Amino acid sequence: MTDTLLDPRNLAFELYEVLDAEELTQRERFADHNRETFDAAVATARQIAEKFFAPHNRKSDENEPEYVDGAAVLIPEIKPAVDAFIEAGFQNAGRSFEEGGMQLPNLLSRACFAHFQAANIATSSYPMLTMGASNLIGKFGTEDQKRRFFQPMIEGRFFGTMALTEPHAGSSLSDLRTRAEPAGDGTYRIKGNKIFISGGDHPLSENIVHMVLAKLPDAPPGVKGISLFIVPKFLVNDDGSLGERNDVVLAGLFHKMGWRGTTSTALNFGDNGNCVGYLVGEPHKGLAYMFQMMNEARIGVGMGAIMLGYAGYLYSLDYARERPQGRHPDGKDPTSPQVALIEHADIRRMLLTQKAYVEGSFDLGLFCARLVDDGKTGNTEEQRQLANELLDLLTPIVKSWPSEFCLKANELAIQILGGHGYTREYPVEQYYRDNRLNPIHEGTHGIQSLDLLARKLTQNKGAGLRQLIGLIESSIQRAGEYASLEELRKPLEQLLQHLQTTTQALLTDLGSGKLNETLANSALYMKVFGHAVIGWRWLEQAIRAEEGLARGNTSDESFYRGKLQAARYFLTWEVPACHHELNLLDARDQTCMAMQDGWF
Repeated sequence: MTDTLLDPRNLAFELYEVLDAEELTQRERFADHNRETFDAAVATARQIAEKFFAPHNRKSDENEPEYVDGAAVLIPEIKPAVDAFIEAGFQNAGRSFEEGGMQLPNLLSRACFAHFQAANIATSSYPMLTMGASNLIGKFGTEDQKRRFFQPMIEGRFFGTMALTEPHAGSSLSDLRTRAEPAGDGTYRIKGNKIFISGGDHPLSENIVHMVLAKLPDAPPGVKGISLFIVPKFLVNDDGSLGERNDVVLAGLFHKMGWRGTTSTALNFGDNGNCVGYLVGEPHKGLAYMFQMMNEARIGVGMGAIMLGYAGYLYSLDYARERPQGRHPDGKDPTSPQVALIEHADIRRMLLTQKAYVEGSFDLGLFCARLVDDGKTGNTEEQRQLANELLDLLTPIVKSWPSEFCLKANELAIQILGGHGYTREYPVEQYYRDNRLNPIHEGTHGIQSLDLLARKLTQNKGAGLRQLIGLIESSIQRAGEYASLEELRKPLEQLLQHLQTTTQALLTDLGSGKLNETLANSALYMKVFGHAVIGWRWLEQAIRAEEGLARGNTSDESFYRGKLQAARYFLTWEVPACHHELNLLDARDQTCMAMQDGWF
C-alpha cells in the first residue's frame, strides 16, 4: 500500500528546523518533554493511524451510515479506531498530566493528529469535534457542568458536537429560531431544528453532548441575542450515571459527496416539549463562547484539507514514479522502452504544483499551532499577546487557503493518474470528494474573506497586520544573505508592497462607509493575502533549506533541493500573478456586483 500519511522527513524539518519545537521544552509546562518524547508521540500516532484508521477509509466511504429505527448505524471498524485513539491518549494530548493528558505542546498535538486526518478524515472527525466541545465546557462551564459533561468527555466516554446551522438560516446565525425557555429550576427547555450536525448521532460513546446555539425569550435581535447551551443526548444524574433519554431526536441523515463515514444529521430538539438544556456562561454571549470552538475547528478544517491534499500528492507521486507511459518528445523510436510518467515535463509541473500547495499549507498549519503554544505559554505577556493577535489574523487564511488550493492539488493528483484517477479503484478521487467539503466547513470562503477584510485586519488597531508585515519583511531581508534566494525574495517583496497599498485604500473606503462596494470582491483579497502568507512561509522554508545545505549532510541534499525548487515555483510562478487581482481591487471593479438578476 502506498504510504499517503505524510513524509516523516518533512515533518521533522518543520518541527525541528523551521518551528523549533525543542525550544518549547524550555518552558515550564513542557519541561518533562524532549525530542525523544515528541518523536515517540508522533511514531505512536502514525502506528495507530496505519493500523486502525487507514484500513477502513475506503470501506466507510462505500458503506455510509444508515438511519435504522431512529438511530445512526456505522460500519464496525470505526469504534475500535476511535477507542485506540483515546486509549493512546490523543484525545487529551495537550491536557495536563493532572488531567490525565500527555501535556504536549499544541504544535505536537497537531502534528500527531495530522496522521489521523490523512489516514481517515471521516473517522478522525469524531474525536476532533469532541475535543473542541470539551474545551468549550472546560473554559466556560460551571463546576457542575464540568463534572457532568467535561470529565466524561476527556475520558472518552462522552462525545461532542456543535449545533449551529438551521434549515432556514444556513450561515446567517442572526436568523436562527431555536428557542430556550427557562424551566424555573436552573435548566432550560430547548425547541428547534438543526441540520448538517456532524457526529450528531452514532453508537461510538455512552452519550453525545451537543453545544447548541439558541435564543432566550428576552434576547435582543441578531447575533447579540444568541446564547449557548449544553444539550446531552442522555441526561446525566447527580452521581454521574446516565439518566433518561433527552428530547433530542435524530430526524434523518444527509448523504454528502465526501466524509461519508461521518454522520451528517438533522436533529429535532424538543418535539415533545421536554428537551433539557443547560446555559453555558452568561445569557446572550453564546456566539462569543462558540467562536472558541469554531476557531479551533477552523484550524482543524484547514489541517484536514492540507492532509487530504498531502495524501493525494504522495499517492500520485508514487504512481508517477512507477507507471511507465510514453516517451520524451524527442524520442522517435517506438520500440524504445517507455519512460515513467515522472519523466514528462507536464507531470513534473503538476507534481511540483501539488508540493508547493500542500507543503506550504502544512508549514502554515503547524506555524499556527505553534502560535497557540506561544499564546498560552510564551515567556512574557507581550509574547503571548503578539502570538494571539497574529493567530487571530491568520485563522481565516489557514482555514480557507488550504481548502481551496489543496483541493486543486487533489485535482492534479487525479489528472496524473489519467483515466485511473477518475475511478473508485484508486483513492485520489475519494481524497478529492472528501476535500471538496472543506470550502464550506466552518464558514465558506466568502464568509472568511469578509471576516478578514472587514474585521481581522483592523482588530486591535491593526496589531496583527503590522506584526505579519514585519515578519515577512524580516524574512525577505534574511533571504538577502543568500545569492540563490535573490530572485525568490523579490516577487514576495513586490507583492507585499502592492498588497499594503491596496489594503490601506480598501480600509480607508471601509472607514468611510462604502461597505458593499469595498467588500464585493473580498474573495480576491483573500486569495492574494493567502498567497502572500504562503509565499512568506515558502521563503522561510527556503532559508532553512539553505542552512541545511550549508551543514553539508549529503544524505539530505535532495530533500533540501526539493524544498528550494518548490519555493522557486511558488514565488516565481504563483506570487507574481497576484498583481492582476490587486489591480482589480485597486480599480474597485464592479463587474460581479453590477450583474443583475434578470441578466443571468
